[in-house]
This record gives sequence, structure tokens and C-alpha cells, in this order.
Amino acid sequence: MNKTDITCDVVIVGGGLIGTTLACGLAAYGVDVAVVDRITPENIISPDFDGRASAIAHTSKVALEGIGLWPIIAGETQPIDEIRVSDRPSLMFLHYDHADLGDNPLGHMAENRLLRTGLVTLMHQTQGLTVLAPAEITEVARTEGRAAVALDDGRTINCQLVAACDGRASATRTQAGIGVTGWTYKQQAIVTTIDHERSHDGIAHERFLSSGPFAILPLKGGHRSSLVWTEKSALVGSFMALDDGAFLDEVAERVGGFLGDVSLVGPRFCHPLGLQVAERYMDTRLVLVGDAAHSIHPIAGQGLNLGLRDVAALMDILVDAKRYGLDLAHSAGLERYQRWRRADNLLMAGMTDMINRLFSNDIAPVRMARDLGLAAVNSMPPLKRTFMRHAMGQVGDLPKLMRGEALG
Repeated sequence: MNKTDITCDVVIVGGGLIGTTLACGLAAYGVDVAVVDRITPENIISPDFDGRASAIAHTSKVALEGIGLWPIIAGETQPIDEIRVSDRPSLMFLHYDHADLGDNPLGHMAENRLLRTGLVTLMHQTQGLTVLAPAEITEVARTEGRAAVALDDGRTINCQLVAACDGRASATRTQAGIGVTGWTYKQQAIVTTIDHERSHDGIAHERFLSSGPFAILPLKGGHRSSLVWTEKSALVGSFMALDDGAFLDEVAERVGGFLGDVSLVGPRFCHPLGLQVAERYMDTRLVLVGDAAHSIHPIAGQGLNLGLRDVAALMDILVDAKRYGLDLAHSAGLERYQRWRRADNLLMAGMTDMINRLFSNDIAPVRMARDLGLAAVNSMPPLKRTFMRHAMGQVGDLPKLMRGEALG
């Protein structure tokens, strides 16, 4: 090896939210990690880099406490105390109230820039974590005995396992010959932030319009909300081209008057929407995590939470392997991860696809059926509480970190 080569346990390809969370979590439990990304940490915390906000389910919050991120960001997050789902212009609705289950909120809203800033802070505080950014990967070599990641500066990172966290267009996944199943929707998400005259009172709103869901998500401070406006792809360009005044008129019409006067805060963004699931989550000394393994419609706000479940499950397996001196890429461990996470992710992908197709149309009989469905669930407390536990992430085979248990 060159004297500048690096040796570690795990190389994480991709320094996004999931990659850096996995890196901080593994390093906190004694696994030596190197993160490689083509973008510097300073760039990913720029206000113009990512204007989205993410819903963090209760069990995801517990996991973030376990790796040390939550104490850094908690003061800037907004508890979600209620969720109101409606089908405009119907009077039927579904209302979730956290008080029906106990004292914990249903979840928290956190701006992605806040999450990224907190993760950069945590990475600087964490021993056993090397960040290589900006850096380009020229080759990923994997054999039964070892893995090596070659960088464009001539260095090589030698490791036991490569974790692909490089997003839905993952080059690492493609190079490994792992195919995907999925499709694009004829929709895009327009994302922006608004200020409003009246307080949101910690209530998240999901309204179903003929073009798709329109979400009003509460942010810290009481008078600020993140909007996720799903619109037909053919119309998105014209909306994005509007000047601020005309664009605000379109936003205000969809929000309605319940928040009082509204104004735009910061830039607007748009993102294509689709569903994608990798055919498998593992290969020789390789594991797929987060969007590299699956991506779904944002209709239920569960995309980041699925990725965090991946992180917590993989940490369960790798931290145990490290403690017992096992090969971190042992096939039995990676196969367990694949079985554990793929079934859960496929179920959520199917549910979000079905809900989006059901609610993103204006066919009268379908609209009547879905409205009756919302009203029926709202009138059945036991069923409603079950759905609320799903939203909080409390259903299924939870990793230790999400149960608040220590690893190792």
C-alpha cells in the first residue's frame, strides 16, 4: 500500500442524510468508517442546496438520540401533535391526535438543512470517522477476501464492507449489476416554505387534490410551514416560471385562509417523483442503504424514516459482528439485513403507490369511495390508533436502536 492509503472497517459511498447518519452511528459504536462524497460538507448545508423538510417518526427520533444527533438538533425541530387528512373539496376527513396514544408527539418536522448541519457537527465530534470530500471514486473492487475503493487522487481505501448510500441513481449499485424495479409518476413535487399570520399549532395537513397531495407541514416557530405540492409534471414548468407574486397566489389558493395571510420564504425547488426498489440489497462485500435500495412517493412522509430503519438494522448487525470479531461482510449478516429490510420497504412502497393512485384523480365514484373510507377510519378509534402507530414507526420488527436499547 501507499503510505497515504487508508484502512477501515466500512466505506460509505455517499455523504447525504442516510450516509452520514450511518457513519456517525457505526463510529459511535467502535466501527471505523470512511465516508466518500463528491460534495464538501460546507456545500451540503447551504440554504440553496436542499429546501425540503422531513418528518421524523417517533422511533426514528429514538434512533437519532442513540447516535447523538438528536441533542444537537432537538431545539430546532417542531413536534407534530396532530395530522389532518382531507379530500378537497369534500367535507370528509381523518384526524390523528397524539393524545389518543399518550404523551409523545406523532413525530417531528426538521428542515433538511438543519439535519445536515447537525450531522456535520456530529461527524467532527466523532472518533473513528474519516470524511473524504470532495473526492471521486474511480473503482470499487470487491472479492471474497477484501474490498478496495480507489479515489481519483491516487489513494485507495481498504475495507471489509462497502455501503452504497449514493441515492436512487446509485453508481455503486449499477456497477455491481444490481437491477431495479419501478416507475416514474407523471408528477413532480414543488417544495417551498411559507410564513403565515396564524399559528399552525403543531398540526400537519395533507390535502388531496386532483393533481396529487398537497402537504402543509409545521416548522419551528409556530408561523412557518414547509409545503410539498405534488403537481402534474406537464404543469410544473409553468408554475416554477411564475414570478413570486403569481406563484404566491397559486400557493395561497391551495393553502386556503385558515393560516391567515401567507408569504414566501426562500427559494422554491422541484423534484421528480417515482417508485424504485432494488432487486436485492447485497452483493459480495456490498450492501445498499436508503435511496440506493428503495425510493417512494413522499405522500406519507416516510422516505427518510425507511432509510433510518435501514441504518438502525444494519447497525444491529455490524456492531454485533465487530464485537465478536467477525467479518463485517459475512453473508449471513448481510442476508439477514436484506430479509429484514426488503419486506418492510416493499410494503411501504406498495402502500404509498396505492394511496397516490387512489387520491390523485377526480373520478367521481373513486372520490366518493375514498371519502367514505376516510370518514370510516376516523369513526373507528381502534383502527385509527393502529394507523397512528404506523405513522410513529412503532409497528414491525424494530432494530434495537429504535427501541431505545444500546448496541454491543
